[in-house]
Amino acid sequence: MVIVTGGAGFIGSNIVKGLNDKGIDNILIVDNLEKAEKHKNLNKIKFYDYVDKRDFNVEEFLQNNKVEAVFHQGASSNTMETDGRYMMKNNYECTKETFLACQKHNVRLFYASSASVYGNGNKGFIEKEECEYPLNVYAFSKYQFDRFLNLKKHLGSQVVGLRYFNVYGPQENHKGRMASVAFHMFNQIKNNEPMKLFEGSQNFKRDFIYVDDVVAVNMFFFEHQSISGIYNCGTGNAESFCEIANALKEKYTEAKIEYIPFPESLVGKYQTFTQSDITSLRKAGYNKPFISLKEGTLKYADILENSGGYII
Repeated sequence: MVIVTGGAGFIGSNIVKGLNDKGIDNILIVDNLEKAEKHKNLNKIKFYDYVDKRDFNVEEFLQNNKVEAVFHQGASSNTMETDGRYMMKNNYECTKETFLACQKHNVRLFYASSASVYGNGNKGFIEKEECEYPLNVYAFSKYQFDRFLNLKKHLGSQVVGLRYFNVYGPQENHKGRMASVAFHMFNQIKNNEPMKLFEGSQNFKRDFIYVDDVVAVNMFFFEHQSISGIYNCGTGNAESFCEIANALKEKYTEAKIEYIPFPESLVGKYQTFTQSDITSLRKAGYNKPFISLKEGTLKYADILENSGGYII
C-alpha cells in the first residue's frame, strides 16, 4: 500500500494519477474535504480508500498495515497565513510525526518542501543552509522540517524532500487566491476581463514548473530506493510572469493585459526572483527535460477549456 497525504489536493492528486499510470491503485488518501469542491480532484483517479486527516493516526496505521511508501503532500500552502501556531502544527509537527513513524516502521517517505525557504534568493537557490532565509511563517514551517531532517546522521529508510518551485497545472481549482497565475489569467480571459499583472511584473521572474514534471521527479525517487536527501524541484529557468500572459495571448488573441499596483501586504514577503539550481537533482540521476513555460501554459489552457481544469 502507498499513502498519499493531501491526496485530494493539487500536487497530491496528480501524484496519485502518476502512481495509477504505473499500475498502482492500492492507495490510501488522507486529506480533508472541508472545501467540498476538492472531491472533484478524486473523481477520475484510482485509490483504495479515503480517510479524513483528523481521524488518521500515522503511527497506529503503519504499525497495523503493510505500507511501502508515504507521499506526504498534505499541508497548508497559504503563504499569507499569519497564525504561526496553526502553520507550525499543520506543516512542521505533522511532517515530523510522519517522518518518525516512517523511520520506526521502515517505510519510505517523500515529502513536500518548498522553494520559499530561500527567501529573496540573494544567496542563491542551492540546497545549502547559507542560501536559506524564509520570509513568512509558511516558508519557515517548511524550512524547520528540512533543518530537522538535516540533523539526522543515519536514516533507517529512504527520505526525499522536494523543494517545489512555482507549480502550475490541473487540479488546483480549490486553491482560490493561492492558485497559479496561469489559472487566474485563464479565468480572467473567460470572464472578458484583462489579464492582471502587478506593476513591474516584467522584472519578476520565477521558476515555473508544470505539475507533470513534479510528478515525474517524485516517481523517479520512488523508483530509486537508495537515494535520500533534499532536492530542488524546478526547471532551472527563471521566466517573467509576462511570458504566461504572452502565451495565453497567442491562444486568445483578443486578450489584454492590465497592470495593477503592487499590494502593500506583500512588500518584504514576496519572492521577485526564483531559479532552482538543479545540479543535485541531475547528479542524483534525473535527466528528463522539463516542459517549457509556454508549452505548459498552453497545455494547461487546453485542459481548463476541456474539463474545467480537472483530470478526466
